[in-house]
Amino acid sequence: MIIKKLKPIIALLLVVLSMVGGVAYAETMLSAREVVDKFQGQLLAVMKSGKQLGFAGRYDKLYDAVATSHDLTKIARIVIGKEWEKLTEAQQKNLTEVFSKLSVASYAHNFKDYSGETFTIDSEENTTRGGVIVHAHLTIPGDKDVKFDYMLKDNGDSWRIINIIADGVSDLALKRSDYTAVLQNEGFDALMAKINDKISNYSKQE
Repeated sequence: MIIKKLKPIIALLLVVLSMVGGVAYAETMLSAREVVDKFQGQLLAVMKSGKQLGFAGRYDKLYDAVATSHDLTKIARIVIGKEWEKLTEAQQKNLTEVFSKLSVASYAHNFKDYSGETFTIDSEENTTRGGVIVHAHLTIPGDKDVKFDYMLKDNGDSWRIINIIADGVSDLALKRSDYTAVLQNEGFDALMAKINDKISNYSKQE
């Protein structure tokens, strides 16, 4: 009898706990603006010790920062477009991994030293497809500011960067132009070789 009387109370407690858990999750999930702000802070930290770290050190420092702020699987799919569905599951996995390495290598190459640069977030806007664009700029002492437009989507766990437009040039568009034709005309292995060559070149350009 006691157990029967307790069942409704237990059920109510479970509902309350699940609601509290949902609130806690919502509170810990970073906003799109916070994701960008955190990533920019991590970039600056690496830049400040960039020369001492060298390419390999910068790459290691930035790997987690890129992996947790970018939707690397989605980026790979967007770059390849409809060709993605023609790949085997193993090829999709390999392509995502090498694109992830390329993204990190690109940051390690382009943000290699520090001379007083600062990032500033200017504004953000919602897109018609449920995404967010965070507008920011990089101030470079003695040089022209660089404008960045970060495009983010909620992947269910957090907001993730899916594209960056720097001074009007889309990173995704550049990658798609470079790599889709290779996949279509020369095949998957040729594409992997081209991307790995790009990563290797980044590592040599200190």
